[in-house]
Amino acid sequence: MAKKRSEIADVDRSLYDFRFSDADAEKLAAGLTPDIVREISAKKDEPDWMLDFRLKSLETYHRMSKPNWGPAIDGLDMDNIVTYVKPATDQKSDWDSLPDDVKSTFDRLGIPEAERSYLAGVGAQYDSELVYHNMQDTAAKMGIVYSGIEEALKEPKWEALIHEKFMTLIPPTDHKFAALHGAVWSGGSFVYVPKGTKLDFPLQSYFRLNAKGAGQFEHTLIIVEDDADLHFIEGCSAPKYNVVNLHAGAVELFVGKRAKLRYSTIENWSKNMYNLNTKRAIVDEGGTIEWVSGSFGSHVGYLYPMSILSGKKSSCTFTGITFAGAGQNLDTGCKVVLNAPDTSAAIETKSISKGGGISTFRSSVVATKKAEGSAASVSCQSLMLDAMSRSDTIPTMDIRCKNVDIGHEATIGRIGDDKVFYLMSRGISEEEARGMIVNGFADPVSKELPLEYAVEMNNLIKLEMEGAIG
Repeated sequence: MAKKRSEIADVDRSLYDFRFSDADAEKLAAGLTPDIVREISAKKDEPDWMLDFRLKSLETYHRMSKPNWGPAIDGLDMDNIVTYVKPATDQKSDWDSLPDDVKSTFDRLGIPEAERSYLAGVGAQYDSELVYHNMQDTAAKMGIVYSGIEEALKEPKWEALIHEKFMTLIPPTDHKFAALHGAVWSGGSFVYVPKGTKLDFPLQSYFRLNAKGAGQFEHTLIIVEDDADLHFIEGCSAPKYNVVNLHAGAVELFVGKRAKLRYSTIENWSKNMYNLNTKRAIVDEGGTIEWVSGSFGSHVGYLYPMSILSGKKSSCTFTGITFAGAGQNLDTGCKVVLNAPDTSAAIETKSISKGGGISTFRSSVVATKKAEGSAASVSCQSLMLDAMSRSDTIPTMDIRCKNVDIGHEATIGRIGDDKVFYLMSRGISEEEARGMIVNGFADPVSKELPLEYAVEMNNLIKLEMEGAIG
């Protein structure tokens, strides 16, 4: 009798690793020069101020050094990265109007079905350009704006607002790859939610990098005005190649007084990817930012969403999980600046490492002199599945006033043999038992996601757990 396959082994790996030829795509030359930056800007038909911004960002990039405090990124050579790849299609609002390969990509990832089921709007980016964008009439009638950021730049009303906000939370001088983003950004989303508007269903953007040896540099700008409420979901994936790919996107979130924004992300980049993404939010009085983050894939990752609590009684929560497998070095975490009275932050993270993977949790909590009466808690739990793997916790606290309550706790452990034995005594295989324990460990993150994304995250864990015994 054939051996029954476990649930872990039954997962279809081709869900994320499929790819199509990019022979018909329009590509710029690899490398990073002023001429390439000018060519990107010309293709976008941008206002002059944006071209100036790009060129100044490029100058900043060349002046700055690579980070030397995290995982090594010596394998990343910008001379070999193509910074702009345009797929052979323009943006559509109907899935059936897309070329077969592009449509098939998003069909297999389940994006059209998700849109039909429960989303208020969807944007889909393929390499450097948005290829699909649509929003339900009900959301549009509420005055919500959800479009590609390049499309919004062509509208005088929104150009002025974008000019005011663009890369003010993440200035090009912040770090070398913020400067890179400022020089070559392409695609991304613009969302504006008017005062008092509450959208019951999420908006979603999905970013797919298909081209070999390319980078993706989308920019997301979301403005949630006073007393408004929004849930925004971001997903991303890429097939695996034997050359380096790069992701250096940027996310800027502006949350108004008493407003609420939940930003959920499942990042599933291929394991040849350098993921050097920057995300930052600023929150006004009584407002709330909620981060839900799942980080899977990529060879090297630097990812630390940051919240600046600038208004009295503003708050943030961060719930995240990282899974580092063989050949992965993922340096992730969260940053919070308490910059007003009575602010609060709650950070809960989980990390899993196996097969020699390295997972580092890096947190930063800053309480400025304005933060009287504020509180923050940081909790990090790490699970190592074998003796080859590594997990580190690096908390930083910078407290500049007396009346604050800030704490940090961290635990690192392994799967207990007694738990595995108990499940095996109930007829469950060892591989399935370990998978169940890991999924239980990840449950606090999973339950914060919409059902379809919780299922995706659990499937990703199952993929990573394959072969975790023996």
